[in-house]
Amino acid sequence: MYQEERLQLILNYLHEHKRINVEEICNLCNTSRDTARRDLVKLEERGSILRTRGGALLPTIIKEIKSYKDRISNDSKEKKAIGKLAASLIKNGDRIIMDTSTTVQACSEFLQVNDCTVITNSINQAYILSNKPEVNIHLLGGKLNQEQRFLYGPSVISMLSNYYVDKVFIGICGLTEEGVMVAFEEEGFIMRKMIEQADQVIVLVDSSKFGKKGFFKVTDLSQIDIIVTDKLPDKSLIDILDSNQINIMLAK
Repeated sequence: MYQEERLQLILNYLHEHKRINVEEICNLCNTSRDTARRDLVKLEERGSILRTRGGALLPTIIKEIKSYKDRISNDSKEKKAIGKLAASLIKNGDRIIMDTSTTVQACSEFLQVNDCTVITNSINQAYILSNKPEVNIHLLGGKLNQEQRFLYGPSVISMLSNYYVDKVFIGICGLTEEGVMVAFEEEGFIMRKMIEQADQVIVLVDSSKFGKKGFFKVTDLSQIDIIVTDKLPDKSLIDILDSNQINIMLAK
């Protein structure tokens, strides 16, 4: 059997069973363990699988990263509901950090306080908040990611180190037992620093992101205090969130 035929058999098996081990590959393709391992290496190089100890899994990484414009045009009722509930957590006098996600932008739109200070690296967040005279805005300066509309780089992280805030609001593209994840490495490093500077970490995430991985891990679940979402995750993930003492708030 040619290698391409074996690789297709392995992928077909994975799509049906979600995982495979070396012994199953040997039986499936009537091949040796060494050949099975080489086939796994080839599939990993192509990005088709995630190798594990003794086998492989189908990747669950989110592959298509839409532009900010596309993401905001697909604003959902769930996202708005999450943003509205998150905004209710912001009190008069709070000093907060808001990241660049469109869900956190929804939070900005519903923000109603008499006095609040917001630090952000999102030019869209700054624009929305500029229409709220009761909000003091600190826009972090750096290099502009034009497609995703956020500022990044060493200068942003350096500026963040000067601020200590009550709360940080972050949006993510994936949450698993391994932690919270985003699509862009440069954004992830900034979000790590944002989390370090806050007394309370609040994650805004719609339920479709539960169990999904992103490209870059921002932090462990142990660093999260509150998750605002539209639906509960499955029981296994709820148990893990509970063990990390994370409060889950459901938006109606």
